[in-house]
Amino acid sequence: MIAVIDYGMGNLRSVQKALEKTGHAALVTSSPQAIRDAYALVLPGVGAFRDCIRNLEELNLIDPIVQSVQSGKPFLGICLGLQVLFTESGEFGTTPGLNLIPGRVVRFAQRDTPGAERLKIPHMGWNTISLRGEAPVFRGIKDGSFFYFVHSYYVVPEDTAVIAATTGYGIEFTSSIQKDNIFACQFHPEKSQGMGLRLLKNFGAWAGEGKGC
Repeated sequence: MIAVIDYGMGNLRSVQKALEKTGHAALVTSSPQAIRDAYALVLPGVGAFRDCIRNLEELNLIDPIVQSVQSGKPFLGICLGLQVLFTESGEFGTTPGLNLIPGRVVRFAQRDTPGAERLKIPHMGWNTISLRGEAPVFRGIKDGSFFYFVHSYYVVPEDTAVIAATTGYGIEFTSSIQKDNIFACQFHPEKSQGMGLRLLKNFGAWAGEGKGC
């Protein structure tokens, strides 16, 4: 069973249904034991970084998540589920994250250069990804494919080797990362129609192999 972690934020049922549509059994759960027992984890999320960390702490979910990831269990983070993997976020002051991926979460600037077009924030809607390397979760997905985004913040990894894809919005930002058994994306595969389903199918197949990248 793939555990879709329920901490009170995110499109949990949409993610569960999308995984099931691709042939992978998924359980929405806030149980620490169920997270430990699952063979793979999905952490979705929409909302504020600080609220996410607080909810995970209150539900005693941080240790089982971190321990599962460190043990090599396949992990998929979606949107806020990508951001909380990082060291800290600058949203509403500085909030520590799970620190599984060194780096920071920062806000889009209204303009990246003087005189540039004013960006709409949040970055919302369809946008393309530029692939870096050959992440297993991107098998069969072409460079330049469209995915659906809703976010005002983006991640800045300290180690650029973890970047699996980038996207342009005023700047070229990291839209997905891959490190060992971790794959995470800023976009929403559960809202991205055919390409999103392909990504989730790939994750389920990769997780079922019982090994990381």
